[in-house]
Amino acid sequence: MTVGLDTVLFLAAGYLCGSIPFGLLLTRAAGLGDIRAVGSGNIGATNVLRTGNKFIAFLTLLFDALKGFVPVFAAATWFSFPAALAATAGAIAGHLFPVWLKFQGGKGVATFIGVTFGLDWKIGLAFLVIWLVMALLFRISSLSALTAAAAAPAVAFVFGRTELIIPLAVLAAVVWWRHKANILRLMAGQEPKISFSKSG
Repeated sequence: MTVGLDTVLFLAAGYLCGSIPFGLLLTRAAGLGDIRAVGSGNIGATNVLRTGNKFIAFLTLLFDALKGFVPVFAAATWFSFPAALAATAGAIAGHLFPVWLKFQGGKGVATFIGVTFGLDWKIGLAFLVIWLVMALLFRISSLSALTAAAAAPAVAFVFGRTELIIPLAVLAAVVWWRHKANILRLMAGQEPKISFSKSG
């Protein structure tokens, strides 16, 4: 089986987009210092929220989602399904392992949201709704993300996008793997709740 040039190009484009560390760039631009020295040290929106700046946290969430959405949507709309999957893999890999940060990136949730919107907006919307409902009920970001990620393959099945079940299951497994420390804290009842303060 041959791999098309568009697939290779979108794998690279997805990685380059995904590797942009918006959490780090935005917090520095806002004069909040190095986000890696705050809270969990993660560059994602949940940790940015711990600076107390809700607007910068929102921008981090938005741009981390967009860096997944843009290459995947472009590939899916104007090129091919394999190219869209390649862009998906590249964007997630870029966010998790950005070359600019010595391959120490985020946990992939916002970018997961973005790529699902790029693949099928209905699945992306369902992911977002599940995350928000869980966040409102339990106020635990990791639990919300884990639940939404685990539900994504089932949502793809419900909407008749069976070709996305396996790719979304793989992405969900990656998100769960990146949250292994959070899972241990959840099991121990020690996972912190979503906070708007600078502590934790």
